[in-house]
Amino acid sequence: MMWRIRRRSRTICLSLAFVTIFIHLLLALVSFSIYHQPCDTPLPPRTHIPRDLAHTNYTSVVIRGPAELPTDNIQTDSSHKDGKKMVKSHVRPLSDKGGKNASIESDLLKLEALFGHPLYNMPSPPVPEEDWLLRVKPKVKASERSSQRWVSASQDGYEDVHWNSSSSSHPPWLRFHLGISRWQLYPHHDPNMEPLMQQLATHRIVSTVQKSGGTQLKLVMSFPSYGQAMFKPMKQERDEETNYNLYYFSDFERHNAEIAAFHLDRILGYRRIPPVAGRLVDVVKEIKDVTTDRKLARTFFASPVGNQCFYGQCSYYCSTEHAVCGRPRDLEGSLAVMLPDLSLARRKTWRSPWRRSYSRSKLAKWETEPEYCSTVKKTPPYDKGTRLVDFIDMVILDFLMSNMDRHHYETFEKFVNNTFLLHLDNGRAFGRHSKDEPSILTPLKQCCRIRRSTWLRLRLLTLPQYRLSDVMRASLSRDPLHKVAPLLAEPHLTALDRRLKTVLGTVSRCQKEQKRNDNGEDVFYEDTASLKDVAAPSG
Repeated sequence: MMWRIRRRSRTICLSLAFVTIFIHLLLALVSFSIYHQPCDTPLPPRTHIPRDLAHTNYTSVVIRGPAELPTDNIQTDSSHKDGKKMVKSHVRPLSDKGGKNASIESDLLKLEALFGHPLYNMPSPPVPEEDWLLRVKPKVKASERSSQRWVSASQDGYEDVHWNSSSSSHPPWLRFHLGISRWQLYPHHDPNMEPLMQQLATHRIVSTVQKSGGTQLKLVMSFPSYGQAMFKPMKQERDEETNYNLYYFSDFERHNAEIAAFHLDRILGYRRIPPVAGRLVDVVKEIKDVTTDRKLARTFFASPVGNQCFYGQCSYYCSTEHAVCGRPRDLEGSLAVMLPDLSLARRKTWRSPWRRSYSRSKLAKWETEPEYCSTVKKTPPYDKGTRLVDFIDMVILDFLMSNMDRHHYETFEKFVNNTFLLHLDNGRAFGRHSKDEPSILTPLKQCCRIRRSTWLRLRLLTLPQYRLSDVMRASLSRDPLHKVAPLLAEPHLTALDRRLKTVLGTVSRCQKEQKRNDNGEDVFYEDTASLKDVAAPSG
């Protein structure tokens, strides 16, 4: 009897166990099907940021995934609010990209139209032999083939030189040197400009040393063809404004300012700044490993986050607290082609008549004497020739880019006083876009003198089809560093248009003053007879 009861109990337990298992399986199947119902559109996976970009803080770089999604496709359900914000920070609408490309293409057309305008293509007579800075000798001894400055002590990495009188055998930097004339560094339509900029941006660097002199860190880099360029490293972000409490003579030098100054100088039609290109340089491979400068070599170190840094030796900002660092090895900088060696083309340094006092309390003479220009006009070399209007050209350039650091300028000695001014060392420009510095325009206000060709080109750049900010944006878009981020933030481009109106307003006041006083002095210097056939731009 007990045996039968135990057998029946075991049967009941097994039956209950099977029923329980069946119910669990049924519930699992139902749950599985419910789980796969599409309640919401899944969010794209979080974009992975590579380790070498972890310390990058370029303000305009956007890290993207393999595909860009329109923001309209993102769900607005409150449960995904945080996720939606994350996606928006990494994804831009496709229409934005197309709009920016279209805008750049439109600006490039404006730049092309500007450089094709008659004001930039006025006929000029052939350049006399004596107006060339350098000429190729028909026969050159081996010892005279290159300046001592262009020759490496070891010759490692340099090419064998086989140059002759034919320009086709010359490297781009040498063609640039041979194209310098009395009135400009290079012609308006220069076929050598593209290969020269390509050399600056891509050619192998075989030697790097620190440039002696100056207040901040600069390097001289050499190429296999013996060409040399001045390198200024990135020290602050593009959209970072100069601190208002910082004096102009204590400001950082900016690599993007050097690049932008070259483009602005060219747009103004001056062509007095040596060509400059942006470049990403490997701190180890292209500086540390190839330097023969022992003082520079001792300043390299790795930062706590693994970036390669150095600081060199100079008067300002050369210390571990102001070190220049790669990310982790890539370093942005400007490369400006070097001018001919001083042994071949000596330059004269001139003290600016409107030089600032470089004091925190003392004012310069021109700041206290309203008639200061009358004295300057009587002083050589400003008493005759084009020196005064050449200086005013430089003043306008400096005001447009807000450069207060023009204490000296240079000319080529060969041409004595009858030549153009070199617009060198522009690293302290484009520091502030929210404030204009009216004192930079003091020479124009006091002297009321300007080239007619300069005035006509400035008026042209106010017209919508040639707007200065647009053509400047287009010109800068051709620089290699534009792929990383725009070289000038939009507020700087807007400031150019605002300051241009101020310059033209100053000239207009000079014209009214001249009519009122009738002192016989004309505001405009008639620099070329061909301008009579060019109508003044209206607008």
